Amino acid sequence: MIAHFDVDAFYASVEQRDDPSVRGRPLAIAGSGRRAVVLTASYEARPFGVRSAMPLYRARELCPELIVRPPDFARYRASSQAIFAIFGQGARALEGLSMDEAFADVGTPDAEVAVAFARAVRQRVRAEIGLTVSAGVATQKMLAKIASDDAKPDGLRLVEPGSERSYLAPLDVGRLWGIGPKTRMRLTAVGVTTVGALARLGDEDIFRLLGRSGVDLRELARGNDTRIVEADQQTRSISSEETFDDDLVDGPELLAVLRELSADVARRLTV
Repeated sequence: MIAHFDVDAFYASVEQRDDPSVRGRPLAIAGSGRRAVVLTASYEARPFGVRSAMPLYRARELCPELIVRPPDFARYRASSQAIFAIFGQGARALEGLSMDEAFADVGTPDAEVAVAFARAVRQRVRAEIGLTVSAGVATQKMLAKIASDDAKPDGLRLVEPGSERSYLAPLDVGRLWGIGPKTRMRLTAVGVTTVGALARLGDEDIFRLLGRSGVDLRELARGNDTRIVEADQQTRSISSEETFDDDLVDGPELLAVLRELSADVARRLTV
């Protein structure tokens, strides 16, 4: 069994944990520039339509009383390290996806034992770190991730072994890994709107619609995901970036920014 853990509204939840004045209020974590986007929105802000990756000006339009805080990555990293120590304790393998999200190989085929493990992790993170975690438990990675999304916020959901295909069938086809907006539009155009509909496609139809990758996607739709939890993955790339309020067109100014970004990458490579 595999568990997927995801801290609820991580950046916003850290801010609300540390500052009682913003608890229970619509909060967004974002920069202050004209092109700033929302990094995380609290659950109090989401009923207004405020979402991650939304331009900040649009978020303010949707929620005039929105509180905006700049990100504090040093605090987020400290919380992340403490959370991951709990995620990994007792797991056979732990695969981090981001600062607040990970897969854990529970090391047992027993669903009840896996659920007890996930429940204990959630309770410890709440008691020791002061944050809530949603969790999904399933026989496969993709299903565990989908289940934790369905459990949000602050919930736990089990996909019973043997029910994988029936659990997936009614879901929107866009919930599958590997299906982005363009692929979803292509499938929807021919009436394939659910995971179950994709699972029923024959070889000729799936190849015509999606090419060779379509067969793999159909297997996922049928509840067949053989990927394992991979611990200690190697870092594949390191980058640094900056967003500006106005486009830079001056050569010397651009070079100065490139030098600063390059120096940042160099520092991180030495760690």
